[in-house]
Amino acid sequence: MHAPVKYFEKALSIAANGAWFIFSRLNRIRPKPSWTPKWSDKPLLKSYQKNRPPLGWPRQTDSLCPACVREARASILTGIEGGSDVSVLLNEKVGEIKASIIERDGHILMIKDCPIHGRYEDTLAVDAAFFKHIEEVFPGRDISAHNDEKLHNHGSSSIKYGRGAVLTIDLTNRCNMMCDPCFMDANQIGFVHELSWDEITEILNNAIEIKPRRQLSVQFSGGEPTLSPHFLDAVRYAREIGYNSVQAATNGLKFAQSREFAEAAAMAGLRYAYLQFDGIGNAANSHRGVGNLFDVKLQAIENLHNAGINVVPVITIVNGVNNQQVGRMIEFAFDNPKKISFLAFQPVSFTGRDEAITDERRRAQRYTLSHLARDVKGQTGLGEPSRDWFPISFLSTFTDWADLVHGPDSRWGQLACGCHPNCGVGMAVMVDKETREAAPLTTFLRAEQLARDVAQINDAGRGLILSVIGMTLALFRNYDPFKAPSHFKFIDLMKKFDKKLRGRKSRITSSIDFEGDDERLKDVLKRREDRWNFLFIAGMWFQDLFNYDFRRTEMCIIPYGTQEGEISFCAYNTGVGWRKIIEKMHMTATLTRWYEEHGRHEIFAGGKKVPLAPAAHSLSLNQEAVQSGAQTDLDELGVPKNSREEKIMARLYRQRMPGEQPLVQIQRRQKSSEGN
Repeated sequence: MHAPVKYFEKALSIAANGAWFIFSRLNRIRPKPSWTPKWSDKPLLKSYQKNRPPLGWPRQTDSLCPACVREARASILTGIEGGSDVSVLLNEKVGEIKASIIERDGHILMIKDCPIHGRYEDTLAVDAAFFKHIEEVFPGRDISAHNDEKLHNHGSSSIKYGRGAVLTIDLTNRCNMMCDPCFMDANQIGFVHELSWDEITEILNNAIEIKPRRQLSVQFSGGEPTLSPHFLDAVRYAREIGYNSVQAATNGLKFAQSREFAEAAAMAGLRYAYLQFDGIGNAANSHRGVGNLFDVKLQAIENLHNAGINVVPVITIVNGVNNQQVGRMIEFAFDNPKKISFLAFQPVSFTGRDEAITDERRRAQRYTLSHLARDVKGQTGLGEPSRDWFPISFLSTFTDWADLVHGPDSRWGQLACGCHPNCGVGMAVMVDKETREAAPLTTFLRAEQLARDVAQINDAGRGLILSVIGMTLALFRNYDPFKAPSHFKFIDLMKKFDKKLRGRKSRITSSIDFEGDDERLKDVLKRREDRWNFLFIAGMWFQDLFNYDFRRTEMCIIPYGTQEGEISFCAYNTGVGWRKIIEKMHMTATLTRWYEEHGRHEIFAGGKKVPLAPAAHSLSLNQEAVQSGAQTDLDELGVPKNSREEKIMARLYRQRMPGEQPLVQIQRRQKSSEGN
């Protein structure tokens, strides 16, 4: 028996459905033309004006030959040492080949042939129905980038569409860990690349000049960004020039060791800590090489939370290493809803230390977004892959509405996640902080129909009042109170949408974009008092040389800010390898010189433990999961877990069998390891 309020809300939902049909018919009469906001030199796009990259299958795209790229990059790096420039990357299609995306036995594959190095084949999805759903609900590309010639000039790797969502700035390539996987091969390349204060401010200032002018999240990264002497000042400066969401991608060691440092970061304006976190228990994190890494994470969360900084665990998933941790991490978020409101899963990208991975290990360890959706369902019972998961870019329709209601005089365009549908996916779950009852948002809200309704509101181009009325009717008519959590009410849904789409301080009649530090702290406390945790489970799959697709690169929403402009995340970390090239071009010092001038920083590796002050955390833990051993799938198959183990096995093989090429023998299970 449902509570009386549920029946009342159902009646209102039926009434809203009838009112919608009247509203939508009237709203279609003489729609207003798109206006050009101050933050753009081009008008807002109607839904029918948005173009799309080639989707579906079979299809052809532009990709890269892994071997050709590595050879070309080595030549470029040698040329840099001799004083040559990198114009070849701007004027030629280095290492580029065609690739076909096909379906085979229910899997989606990328297949490409290099006339020199032969065929490459990799898995894009193990569930064709999931892949089809994700591409079908993609709403289209964002406004094309403009006034960006100086920052987006990287040949085939240039970003062409959208305003971006997260500007990533590597403050240093130094790190206090030496783990695998690692995008940048930290502590292994023989020199230090560390941004000066002038370079940091220039990168941040340049980002504001691009149009559409973007309310980006700024994420300071590395290496380990907290090792930079400019970290706190960089956070503070980003806030001062207008960026609302300042983040750090961190391993958390310094935050765990010093509560005062966490408080200083919060005072500087740090809003989110994207905390590297590979599972529950020290055994689940043992592949990172730190003896007490899980204990470090718990203390970091405690210190960050107490300082008012939101924590986003970032879980890099490697098949056979920690894919069994997917459900445990979601359970961890459910058990700690006041501290964890976002989980960021990242299927492994074979780059950095792992770029030269063998085919056998790559097939065994490959993990896709479809694996993630399937594992969430299998390990937690939560969500249907082809109903409750959507591309992250699905949210751009709601960003369009926020742009509309903020009006043409807004200083910034709203944060828009307009990436390619193959880049990232997500599922929103509403969690009752008091009872732990949880349900995917899409079980009680018809998301696809809601998006179509909102697109119709956007296309009409009305003012604030009519757009808000339309959104309210659209939400109510697509809301089913009987399928919502027991204590959830429609007003709770409205509050969530108002906060997400109109800004933390906003209300329906407000147009304030930013808040000061005092308001931020008040908002933190108020948000923590909210009974409902809007838990977003995201999957972001960065490319490597084996599945590289230039259609994804040109729509990147996570550009790196560098001394050579803003470069797509995947083009920087993999692709032709802009990271290695730029770091070499702008090298700060050799390691020898750096150590002579600055001394060595401490590195935790080989099982070394991080010293922590005696402290108690308030996190709720499943002790059975904490005490569980490390996942042993790859050990049972005889497959190395990382590049270091791979090199050791290859060396042992050569010692025993001189003159022969080492092969990693993988004992196949009932299905190939690609489908695991």
